[in-house]
Amino acid sequence: MEALYYLLFGGLSVVVAVLEFSKTSKDRISTSAAFNSFKNNYIVVYSLMMAGDWLQGPYVYYLYHTYGFGKGEIGRLFIAGFGSSMIFGTIVGSLADKQGRKRSCVTYCISYILSCFTKHSPEFKVLMVGRILGGIATSLLFSAFESWLVAEHNKRGFEPQWLSLTFSKAIFIGNGLVAIVSGLFANLLTDTLGFGPVSPFDAAACFLAIGMAIILSTWGENYGDPSENKSLLSQFKVAAVAIASDEKIALLGAIQSLFEGSMYTFVFLWTPALSPNDEGIPHGFIFATFMLASMLGSSIASRLMARATLKVESYMQVVFAISSFTLFLPVITSYLVTSSSVKGGSISFGGSILLFGFCTFEACVGIFWPSIMKMRSQYIPEEARSTIMNFFRIPLNIFVCIVLYNVDAFPMTVMFGMCGIFLLIASVLQRRLMVVAESHRSRPQDRTAVKERDDEAVPLNI
Repeated sequence: MEALYYLLFGGLSVVVAVLEFSKTSKDRISTSAAFNSFKNNYIVVYSLMMAGDWLQGPYVYYLYHTYGFGKGEIGRLFIAGFGSSMIFGTIVGSLADKQGRKRSCVTYCISYILSCFTKHSPEFKVLMVGRILGGIATSLLFSAFESWLVAEHNKRGFEPQWLSLTFSKAIFIGNGLVAIVSGLFANLLTDTLGFGPVSPFDAAACFLAIGMAIILSTWGENYGDPSENKSLLSQFKVAAVAIASDEKIALLGAIQSLFEGSMYTFVFLWTPALSPNDEGIPHGFIFATFMLASMLGSSIASRLMARATLKVESYMQVVFAISSFTLFLPVITSYLVTSSSVKGGSISFGGSILLFGFCTFEACVGIFWPSIMKMRSQYIPEEARSTIMNFFRIPLNIFVCIVLYNVDAFPMTVMFGMCGIFLLIASVLQRRLMVVAESHRSRPQDRTAVKERDDEAVPLNI
């Protein structure tokens, strides 16, 4: 393996370690023992849930391929997963506000465990059922857990600014460290120990079962709107009215969809971008490097959110602008760097530039997750939190399905350029969100309402 990969991974490791161990009192927030116990419990559960997700990622495509399915059939399976998340996941996820967030988190575990079991079958129909179950689980993973955390944090009377600590640490560990370890563990099970490509899914089911046991034994239930006379359709109407009547919520949903749509497109495109001529690149090692860059981003985010004078709405404009530039890099290098037509070999000079750019993008992703969580806790009303969060995922899933269906129809540079434009738009919308939020805070008639939401909906201006 080339020295470039080791230098990049080692350099990022040093930077992350320095950032984590050099935090001063300005970078830390004093908390209570009760909160630390609550935070650590959630992080353990969240990490187990993410381990169940990350273990599957590297081997989904490969497993389908070993069962003899072609690109077209595999593409339909992936589209089914995102389509399920958009349709069924929105309904199931929205039930969390009415039926209980803890119950929905348990439903996530059961759905994903059943999805893992379907991977033992080579039958297309069985695998399709598994993808549908996986799509439902994905919607719950990115809505029910966060909704439970915010409501439980409020119910226990913890300081509002402490919530940002849980967000940043959960992303640092669950979306960074756990992702790296999961990738290495999946490789150990499949290749080193020779258990085959279905073994990571069995391991994922075990981690999910352990997490579910902790949820059942230690978590309390909380609700958005538990009123028995409110139907699911009424819940959808409440969420739609909230989005339509509050510009801040609508802007937040658009920003989230634009960024996450670009992020998922990047997941499909980074491999051919780094090896356009079938260059030999260490995919697993590069994936681990990306996750380390994401850990760097979450570490930076924890410092930024600890600054009382720095608003999330302000620094995220810069983050979106930087991420936009990194996804424009494939377009720029296609004009400025002469590409080789020789097949095979090691990563090219242009590929090396893109690798550094993509690591920067992953660092932006690491900043994005805890920051968007903080803004969601600040602007989304508690009574319809899970429903609104799943509404945000509808345009995202539509976009990803379109990309998957047409991934071979457009040149790769066009796809990256489109994502770069989307991220620029996200930066502009983030600026608008900051302006609208500041104007609402400055209105005398709104100050009382803002204070009430500070107490109830956990705004995190720290």
